[in-house]
Amino acid sequence: MGCASSIHISDRVVYHSGKESEDSHSPQQTNTTQHQGNPASALPLKPPSCKTTLTEVQFGPMKLFKDPLQIIAADNKISDVHKYKLSLINQALSAAGLRSQWSPRCRLIGAAWPSTFSFCQEDSQSNGFCWACEKANFKCSTARTPESALECFSEKHHDLVIIDHRHSRHFDAEALCRSIRAVNSSENTVIVAVVKRPDREEASVMPLINAGFNRRYVENANVMACYNELLQLEYGELRAQFKLRAGNAIFTALEQSQEAIEITSEDQLIQYVNPAYESIMGYQQGELIGKEIIEVPKSEKNKPDLLETINSCIRKGKEWQGIYYAKKKNGDSIQQNVKIAPVLGQGGKIRHYVSINRPLNDNNKTDKSSERVQAESQTDNQPSKHKDRRKGSLDVRSTTSRGSDGGSQRRHSSMARIHSMTIEAPITKVINIINAAQESSPMPVAEALDRVLEILRTTELYSPQLGTKDEDPHTNDLVGGLMTDGLRRLSGNEYILATKQPHIPSHLTTPLSLNDIPPRIAQTMENEDSWDFDICNLEAATMKRPLTYLGLKIFSRFGVCEYLNCPEATLRSWLQVIEANYHSSNSYHNSSHAADVLHATAYFLCKERVKQSLDPIDEVAALIAATVHDVDHPGRTNSFLCNAGSELAILYNDTAVLESHHAALAFQITTRDDKCNIFKNIERNEYRTLRQAIIDMVLATEMTKHFEHVNKFVNSINKPLAALEENGGNGDEESAKTILTSPENRILVKRMLIKCADISNPCRPQELCIEWAGRISEEYFAQTDEEKRQGLPVVMPVFDRNTCSIPKSQISFIDYFITDMFDAWDAFADLPNLMQHLDNNFKYWKGLDDKKLHSLRPPPE
Repeated sequence: MGCASSIHISDRVVYHSGKESEDSHSPQQTNTTQHQGNPASALPLKPPSCKTTLTEVQFGPMKLFKDPLQIIAADNKISDVHKYKLSLINQALSAAGLRSQWSPRCRLIGAAWPSTFSFCQEDSQSNGFCWACEKANFKCSTARTPESALECFSEKHHDLVIIDHRHSRHFDAEALCRSIRAVNSSENTVIVAVVKRPDREEASVMPLINAGFNRRYVENANVMACYNELLQLEYGELRAQFKLRAGNAIFTALEQSQEAIEITSEDQLIQYVNPAYESIMGYQQGELIGKEIIEVPKSEKNKPDLLETINSCIRKGKEWQGIYYAKKKNGDSIQQNVKIAPVLGQGGKIRHYVSINRPLNDNNKTDKSSERVQAESQTDNQPSKHKDRRKGSLDVRSTTSRGSDGGSQRRHSSMARIHSMTIEAPITKVINIINAAQESSPMPVAEALDRVLEILRTTELYSPQLGTKDEDPHTNDLVGGLMTDGLRRLSGNEYILATKQPHIPSHLTTPLSLNDIPPRIAQTMENEDSWDFDICNLEAATMKRPLTYLGLKIFSRFGVCEYLNCPEATLRSWLQVIEANYHSSNSYHNSSHAADVLHATAYFLCKERVKQSLDPIDEVAALIAATVHDVDHPGRTNSFLCNAGSELAILYNDTAVLESHHAALAFQITTRDDKCNIFKNIERNEYRTLRQAIIDMVLATEMTKHFEHVNKFVNSINKPLAALEENGGNGDEESAKTILTSPENRILVKRMLIKCADISNPCRPQELCIEWAGRISEEYFAQTDEEKRQGLPVVMPVFDRNTCSIPKSQISFIDYFITDMFDAWDAFADLPNLMQHLDNNFKYWKGLDDKKLHSLRPPPE
């Protein structure tokens, strides 16, 4: 008698049960098959000793070449491909200097594989796994349909999935497996098919492998058989996959390394080069991967027998280190300090070679010194497994004390070299000029210059020394709350604001393109290029999701998709996922604020002076930075997070905590999924430039450096431009262009632009200004309430919802932060309408304060 299929899901395990089957208590018969996660990635391979084809296995950014004759298939063992990848991780760990438990250099800490099984209708096989899970202390739950199983997997990303394949006419197990494999996070998931016991001859497992299964289990309801299967999975395939996941972190370390790293196979086929290698040598990764190392041009500057010496050394399993000339793609030779380390693998054989190359700064070293380094390196070779990593560094004692007798002579020699250095930093030149001027100056001038030197030797030349204003507690609280890292608590009772995974929406009802925007929303955005555009109307029309719609229109107006070479669908997905990671529960720091800042940014970018200063890449960076600048904002200030000992504050060392988080999370969200990766199709160097500009602008919204940014802008841009206008001499246009377009000043313009966009609320039309004032006040009230509940220092005591005067807080904010900054921005960008709004709004708040009112609006008459 048939029954409905059921799928059993846990935090780590999914089990799908088909219709009821007959009880079976015969001894367990388990057949296994090795699977790489993506069957299509496997190609035929060749052994080193013959001319057969190599299998190419992609492992992160690295290409592996595997010989099929060396694969040994055995039931209940980790697959050979996984062993092969794990050996690569060991090698990568060695190059990255990481430590591990599964290799001697890395400690992996993982949870158990919990699972619980419950069934809509039991059969002996499902009961067998149920009881086995109880015996193994696994925790599980049950899903009754393929749809719920897939949804649960998408949410929890299980490590093990068990699907009943015994009754295909009731349920397509292979279709479910393919659906799971289509999810990005399934790469390291083990999927097992429970199959019928064959009546006659054994069936091929290839259909299962092609569907994405790693392993099959021939039905056997015996509890111990099921229990043994779970144990074999846990101690075999699951742990292997758990280790493989660490490869992403290791490759990230290699990708970020400043040293050029090249990995080759035992046959010296190039398998991996990192970005530093590409940058130094001028090759792209695709030009090298898969080539034999002898195919890469060699420099003629090396001694004829050097390559033979190197090969003789590393083939014995010993490291070689010394000076080597490499030939760049453009034909130039570059002198490098090279370390080549052989990596031992299966059977104690050499499986890979890791070459770490560091260009020498001094290209005028004599051949004699090169020979000395090579000779020394060849007499002190050890197997890479136990090699002291400090060997690659220069011997400090040999460079500072050669020929000296003791510590005092070494110190004297070091100090003499320090005093002989010529440091060309601009501030050092200024200090040297002042020192020279002091020698021939009268005593009063010399003393004044001493005070000047004291000031110049500080690190924050543009940051004001903030004095206290006892007469204005609102200003004091704003400075304390926005421009400090908070008061440190002496107790160990820390409030933990936990970091969480970014929210990836499963689906959002968003238009496919600009042409599909509902008419009511499109009408609301008709005047989006005007400063008086009402973002609150768009917020209402879009049900508190204005960022996606406004972003589509503004990005289209500026041709962002064309610049990034990405489809509009990718931009739409990106805007969706960014907006989904803003907290709609925040009264102020939500996606409406992000949309407001994006609107202000777009408005400023259209100003003539700004257009003269910035390039298209700057405009794209500014629009993206505005969109992401507060993503995942918790509705609390940096001071609160530092006082609470939050995980983010610990992660970012109490420095620009939120701003660092916004920038980092924005790139994590963008690059983790091709569907929303707007950077996917741009060239690497352009991406790096764009990324740096976005990060710099997001970090500029942090208020601790507010006055530094404003002062630099005024002194580096406003004052020189004003001097040109006053002089009215020849060559003004060229001089102005030089000021506007210098790389340093373009950075200052972008910082100033996003800062003004971020806190432009007092310059908005009065109704919008009042609305935003109410929202930010409510967020500060909520923070004060929570600080009191948690026993934390109250960083802004005036923002108590029972006593706060909102007009006074706005007056203080405008006086202290807004007026000077917008005076400077107006002088640059010409914004008379904004300054008029600012004046009107200041008078409005002043009028309420003069009447001793604490509310947003006067009482109705």
